[in-house]
Amino acid sequence: MKIVTLCLLVLFLAGGAAPAEEIGKVSTTFKMVGANDKIVIEAFDDPDIPGATCYVSRAKTGGISGALGLAEDKSDASLACRQTGPITLPPEVASGREDGRRVFRKSTSLLFKKLQVVRFYDRKRHTLVYLTYSDKLVDGSPKNSVSAIPIMPWPGHGR
Repeated sequence: MKIVTLCLLVLFLAGGAAPAEEIGKVSTTFKMVGANDKIVIEAFDDPDIPGATCYVSRAKTGGISGALGLAEDKSDASLACRQTGPITLPPEVASGREDGRRVFRKSTSLLFKKLQVVRFYDRKRHTLVYLTYSDKLVDGSPKNSVSAIPIMPWPGHGR
């Protein structure tokens, strides 16, 4: 019964993440047993703003515990966001009411540690700003990365 409860808790905590597509990965450390440590690159589209895509690179721990999904990944991550199509801001975003909205979440340990991306809108500069950071139930990490998308007219689409 405890195993079922633990599995349900893990599924609940991992839920709500925006879908990400793995773009590629490189090994950083060779492990004799288990998977190598890696840097993984994933892409995700902002779920509320078509035409806004972010790329996240993050550390993934290998070894036996990493292969079994039991390892805790490091908090190191980098973020690059780009305009990949025409962007029309929803009213909630344009008004600033949704500043700090989480648009991506990825579990980086079996329990309680997540890599997150939140979106802000800089109305003065007409720019979307994305921040990635890692948080943990007890203590998060000050390591972070930021990227911005200045919203520009898209060829073939009027404003």
